[in-house]
Amino acid sequence: MSEIVDIVQSQIIASVKKEEDIDIAIQSNANIIFLLTGDLITTKNYVKRLREANKEVFIHIDFIDGLANSKSTIEYVAQKWEPRGIITTKSNLIQHAKKAGLLTVQRMFLIDRNALSRGLEIAHRFKPDAIEVLPGIMPSIIDELTKLTPLPIIAGGLVSNETEILHGLEAGALAISAGSRKLWNVDV
Repeated sequence: MSEIVDIVQSQIIASVKKEEDIDIAIQSNANIIFLLTGDLITTKNYVKRLREANKEVFIHIDFIDGLANSKSTIEYVAQKWEPRGIITTKSNLIQHAKKAGLLTVQRMFLIDRNALSRGLEIAHRFKPDAIEVLPGIMPSIIDELTKLTPLPIIAGGLVSNETEILHGLEAGALAISAGSRKLWNVDV
């Protein structure tokens, strides 16, 4: 079983896109935080505050201003910022992060069947700890993905209400990442 499965306590993942939402995420029921904001100066402090609140922090490497897509970036993030893991669309960063001891989430945008097939091919080659699929409001696709891969599926993007969360979970998603702070305390 994947280590990421073991750390999921709340099936809602708080996807933090603005600094002002960090305190709300700290107070939320979500135990996993996807950090999609920050830069070279602020991100270390964001991670520290979230970790002090006993949150498992995953940094979306592609969204942090000033970071390069390189092995040394991943090593720096792992050693100096100490998140639990990273999220990225870039498969080469998955490899570097795993070697640096970080958990990894491969983000996939499912725009058509080709993107689904290609995304799964890449995920099976690079073996992230989980796959985050966007948009997350496609229960039939989530169900299909859970049959095509042993990797845990996290659904995110365009999720706007409790019904969509429940449909994603019923379809087999491990968790739902939500950017709307009103969803961070949904009891599922």
